[in-house]
Amino acid sequence: MLEDLEVDDADAPAIGLVPPGVSWEQVRDHIKIAHQHLLVPPDGDGADGGDYAGAYWTGTEMAVVADLGPDQDAAIDEFRAFLQEHGET
Repeated sequence: MLEDLEVDDADAPAIGLVPPGVSWEQVRDHIKIAHQHLLVPPDGDGADGGDYAGAYWTGTEMAVVADLGPDQDAAIDEFRAFLQEHGET
């Protein structure tokens, strides 16, 4: 479990902000237990193009919304809109 995550709860659903350096395995393990929506920062090596990604639990597995852009605030807004449109609130 990831602890002491900063959470953006300005609107629904609340989104946990994963700090840099957390692995995708740790993200998956956290979501599997907590079923929390998470915004994952770029990995820093350029492999993902430097964009944020959103991760959430579908009920049976982790789903990832990639290419949310390089700006954290815009990525939160885009991920939140995606979750609302797909009934994942």
